[in-house]
Amino acid sequence: MIEREWASVFAAILLLFIVAGLPSISQGELLFMTQVFVSSFVVVGGAVLIRKAFAYSLDIGVKHRIWHFYRFGVKPGWHFPKALPFGIIAPLFFAFLGLLAQLPIMVFTFLTYETRALKHRAAKRFGFYSYTEITDWHNALVGASAIVFALVISLVGYFSNFEILAKIAAYYAVWNMVPFSDLDGTQIFFGNKVLWFVLGITTVIFAVYAMVL
Repeated sequence: MIEREWASVFAAILLLFIVAGLPSISQGELLFMTQVFVSSFVVVGGAVLIRKAFAYSLDIGVKHRIWHFYRFGVKPGWHFPKALPFGIIAPLFFAFLGLLAQLPIMVFTFLTYETRALKHRAAKRFGFYSYTEITDWHNALVGASAIVFALVISLVGYFSNFEILAKIAAYYAVWNMVPFSDLDGTQIFFGNKVLWFVLGITTVIFAVYAMVL
């Protein structure tokens, strides 16, 4: 299971590299491609590690996987025969669509996460069973930690004149705040709407600023 999780993480890094660097890949701009790969590794890998570290501080385990989409409607029959890896399909589809239209269309929805209470969580709660379970608030905080990390990395990229890192981190943050399916934005939204609103407005500001850099 651990190998499968990290395979998903590395797939997300590669996907981000392809989506963000597709125009340059086709033009053979080696320096820019290298910057995009480094930025992709830092943003995705760092967000995963921060989410795991923050979750562990709350005695929570977290696992990542490629975002899959199954149900597209409210009626019982409105679903695909099986869950489709939209974390791969959607970013690549819009990336190639943007390439054909010569427009920078980039969708950064690659991963989703699931949390679970660690065994020693119960032992630290002194027998109060209600505190051993993961609340929606704690689950939201785990997701929010990765968003905050991306925003901080965007600032670091901006002040260090690493423009590619600043933009990719800002776009990654805003896309992961979308409250759709089981993406981070949905888990944060149902955990605490005020937190989602604050982070949502902040990520939009970062993304808009990144567009005019």
